[in-house]
Amino acid sequence: MDVIQQVALSFPVVVFTILIPLVALYWLMVAVNLAPLELFEHDSLRGDYLSSSLVALGFAGVPGSFAVSVLVWLAAAITLAAELLVLRWLDLGFFRVPLGFVILWAAFAIASPLASAMCSSVRRWFHRHLQGHQRCLLGEHVEVLAEPDANGWTSAAIIGDPELEVRLHGKTGNMPRAGEHRVLVKYVEDENAYRSVNEEEFREARAYLNRLRLGAKESPGRANNGNTDNS
Repeated sequence: MDVIQQVALSFPVVVFTILIPLVALYWLMVAVNLAPLELFEHDSLRGDYLSSSLVALGFAGVPGSFAVSVLVWLAAAITLAAELLVLRWLDLGFFRVPLGFVILWAAFAIASPLASAMCSSVRRWFHRHLQGHQRCLLGEHVEVLAEPDANGWTSAAIIGDPELEVRLHGKTGNMPRAGEHRVLVKYVEDENAYRSVNEEEFREARAYLNRLRLGAKESPGRANNGNTDNS
């Protein structure tokens, strides 16, 4: 018991000793309808939200809370393995803290593609059992099934799950075309429909946002000077 307590309270394992009970508490609250399943989702992927970041990492089609939970559990397992196999046998002293942060970063980096693959494998289950949680579909790739009508309405099937169809509402200048592959980027609740962009435009927008983030990190002073007009 002393060994278990020592490992649980050692850094960086202690981070997950705190996080995992919080994750478990959250899902308990979801089970009794005291917390929303779509905890991180927004009506649109526009903006630097956690949900849009998860979509960029390949977690589209599942609730963001589920993706984060899987990511935390996998990172916890990797960190625990590093502690049991390596760290607890070394006399690191103060250096345990910086090394612990490196291991945390590596654990999440390794866990991310694994968690994405796991979430992808259960996408269809969520598609079937998450009726009423349409925001979870943002970021999904779809194939347009027909030309839009005079008002811009058409339907599309989720790529990889063609049995699931969604309503699209196009806008002038960004109208979906039959057979085109597009990405769901906004859910309009009043219409129970999605706005979409073509895949190339979506990739270009993601690449542009990434360049903006990197530029802001490299030269915050210059970025601030160049954005004095916020209108």
